[in-house]
Amino acid sequence: MLAAMPPTPPPTPEPGEARIRDRGDACPGALRLHPADDGRLARLRLPAGRLTPRQAEVLARAAETLGDGRISITSRGNAELRGLGEGCGAELADLLAGAGLLPSPTHERVRNIVASPGAGLDGLGHADVQLWARALDAALCAEPRAASLSGRFLFVLDDGRGDVAGLGGDVSLIAGRDGSVLLRIGSPGAPPRPKAPGGFRLAAAAGDDTADGGDTADGADTAADAVRAALATALAFLDAAEAAGNGAWRPHELPDGHVPDWAGALARAGITAEPVPAPPLPVPRPPAPGPLGDHALHVLAPLGRLTAAQLRALADGADELRLTPWRGVVAVGTRAGRLPDLEAYGLVTRPDLPSVGVSACTGRPGCAKSLADVRTDAALVQRGGLPVHYSGCERRCGHPHGTWVDVLATGDDTYLVDGVPTPRTSLPEAVTTARSLPTHTR
Repeated sequence: MLAAMPPTPPPTPEPGEARIRDRGDACPGALRLHPADDGRLARLRLPAGRLTPRQAEVLARAAETLGDGRISITSRGNAELRGLGEGCGAELADLLAGAGLLPSPTHERVRNIVASPGAGLDGLGHADVQLWARALDAALCAEPRAASLSGRFLFVLDDGRGDVAGLGGDVSLIAGRDGSVLLRIGSPGAPPRPKAPGGFRLAAAAGDDTADGGDTADGADTAADAVRAALATALAFLDAAEAAGNGAWRPHELPDGHVPDWAGALARAGITAEPVPAPPLPVPRPPAPGPLGDHALHVLAPLGRLTAAQLRALADGADELRLTPWRGVVAVGTRAGRLPDLEAYGLVTRPDLPSVGVSACTGRPGCAKSLADVRTDAALVQRGGLPVHYSGCERRCGHPHGTWVDVLATGDDTYLVDGVPTPRTSLPEAVTTARSLPTHTR
């Protein structure tokens, strides 16, 4: 029997050619539910992945009463509910709004903000960008025009440790050791723009000593400047996208003749900024499962999904939770003594477990485009090493950034492991070998 052929990918523009989009993005939200084979899907934006214990309880209850009982963590640290019924939208919205999870119905899909999950917890960063995320979220929701951003437009706030700077942000703020902030514009890997700066350096406020997460008054001034700069550049993108008329969702999709006036936008916002070349970005490095400083824990959700019981266990005794882009959770205010209890709930609490770094898309039966039940196959975890991602089709939804092993389904019983045809029965051996390679680039 012939193996099913991979689906033909959509045509992509030639290098330097702008993509033409004739519709708005179809990203699901908390109010715009997406139909899937396993029911409706809701995607809830959580700036910096933050949940209070009460919000975690509401999310767990919504998953149990309205969905399939699980909460998926996305590669942007957002949360998804699956298996939702056809007519549950209003009830879900009421639950979320009552918990403070829908501060602006008009802006709910554009609150895409990733921030260093360990900021302010372990002394490794130069600023508490978790606080920046809250300020940026408030600024976005207060700006009517920001509601026009695509649901894919991404803000990234890195506290200087380099853990999230390379996650594909359209507007990235990277804290410097000297209190300055690097504003980087455009997704990593996008072709450089002629005569366009790769970013801007925002000077530290006079007397600023925000290194290592300080929160002096001057640090507050620097944070305010960083937030205003991020919003100003996002609005400058909207201006250029409207003028270009090609329906661009993200800056790298703009035609060459429509580069936004980044410097002018910053100046009009009262931001003093020096143009700089785009710096090389570090490979994203998630914190290992286990203690994060003295008063926080980092655990991973198996294949990126939490049961309602697991979410409640994480929230028990915590000050707050932070969902991470690596499909994990940082429990703030929780000590190492809780790790055995959390492992008993099935959470990944140690870096030596083979499931660390294993992820998968939804696959069958939840996604009609998937060619295989990839989550079942991914659960047969192999010896650790490089991250590995199982995809049910060539879209490769939710794949990690950086270096990873690509496991792509081409039929019920056939896969490509980094391009090598592999029968399903040989997956464990093939993936173990690929994960252990000393060098591996993508």
